[in-house]
This record gives sequence, structure tokens and C-alpha cells, in this order.
Amino acid sequence: MSGTDPWSARPDLPPGEKPPAEDDASREWWDDPRMPWTGKPGKKDLWCWACVALLGIYGLATLPLRAWLLGLNTYALAAFSGSNIAMVDIGARLRTGHEPYWWAGLLMAALTSIKFDWIFWWAGRLWGHGIIEVVAGRSRWAARTAAIAERLAKRFGGPAVFLVWFVPFLPSAIVNAFVGDVGMRLRKFLLIDFAAAVVYRGIWMYAGYRIGAPAKDFVHTLSRYSNYLTYATIAIVVIGTVVRSRRGRVSPT
Repeated sequence: MSGTDPWSARPDLPPGEKPPAEDDASREWWDDPRMPWTGKPGKKDLWCWACVALLGIYGLATLPLRAWLLGLNTYALAAFSGSNIAMVDIGARLRTGHEPYWWAGLLMAALTSIKFDWIFWWAGRLWGHGIIEVVAGRSRWAARTAAIAERLAKRFGGPAVFLVWFVPFLPSAIVNAFVGDVGMRLRKFLLIDFAAAVVYRGIWMYAGYRIGAPAKDFVHTLSRYSNYLTYATIAIVVIGTVVRSRRGRVSPT
């Protein structure tokens, strides 16, 4: 019918007003509410987001290498991943024999444990609470643990960087992002983080020292089956990712 408002099918809009574009294909990739930034990202945003995205890929891709290093050399594993198992093994070997370079293993493990922590500090500096929302939005469990970690950071500030190492299941990324957001200097952040890593890895080494030969035998046995454990871990990660993806597609908007 001539004279009929073509937008009359949208009674929620004023006469003559066009509805907003709802075609996701016309939206830029960065214009997504799931992204941590507001507005068009700059070069720093893109570099930081690439680093965050690569962390998960790196962790999954290096799982087989960790299993191989466990059977090859304990110190290599400590230097590569800061493994608690490597710390236990070095501590047990210190108890049962001559192990003059235990301190080097501890320092290497502490350093490699914090090698990527600056990324979430930087993300917090760039995007503030936006990156915290990204981490918390992965799952209900992530949301709960992220909320606890954020409360810890708000209450203790800088010392929370140290404390989060010793609270099981709390994502340190949340605390790192929070202190970056509130303006903690990178040097101070890394010093606190490194001190916590030394103490934490040292506790595992001391546990191996106290247990002695049984701990050494356990690590040897574990190294024999490490490849199978790696394959099982990869399968669990892949299946979990697929399940979350399907749930996201079928969830109501």
C-alpha cells in the first residue's frame, strides 16, 4: 500500500526511524562486546591481544615437549616450564646424592614461571577491567574464581601478586591485570612476582628433599607414562573447547 511506512513492522521504533543494523557481517571484527577494549583498537591493543591469544596456543603446543623433557633432563624441564615435578626431583636428588646446582634449577624455574605474567599486567594497563571480564567470561567456574581473585587484589594490592601463588585455583592473570590497571610499575610487579615464584618452587623442592628416594622413584615412574598423560590432557582440553563452543552457539541470546 502506497504511503505505508516501510518500518511499520517495528512498532518499537518511532515513525520514520530506521532500525539499527543487525547484520553481524557488516560489523568490524574488533567491534565485539566480548573484546576487552572500547572503540577501535590501536597497535598496542592488537599486539597485546595477540600475545594473550598465543598464550593458550603455546601452552597446548608445548605439552608434548614437557613430557619429553621430563624423561630427558630434569634441569631442562625446570628451565623450560618451571615444573613442580622437576623441583621435587631436584630436591629428592639433593637428599640422596651430590646435587651442587640445585640453586640454579630453582632460579631457572622461578624465572621461566613468570616469563609471560607481564602480558596480563600490560593488558590491565591498556584495558582495565575489560580484560578481567574476558577472563571471567570463559565459564561459570572462571567467573567465580575471577571474582575471588579480584577481591584479593582489591584488598591487598601489591602483596596479592605474591599471595595468589599460594591460593589454589585462583587465576593469577586477574591479579596481574588488576595491579596493572591501578598503576603498579612493571619493575615492582616483576620483583614481587619473581620472589613469590622462588618461594613457591622452593616449597616443592623442599618437599622432594624431605621425601627423598620415594619422590625420585615416583618422578622416574611418571616419566615413563608422561606421554600417555600428555595425550589424555590434550584430549580433555580439545573436548572441553568443543563442548563450550557448542553451548555458546545454542545458548539463547
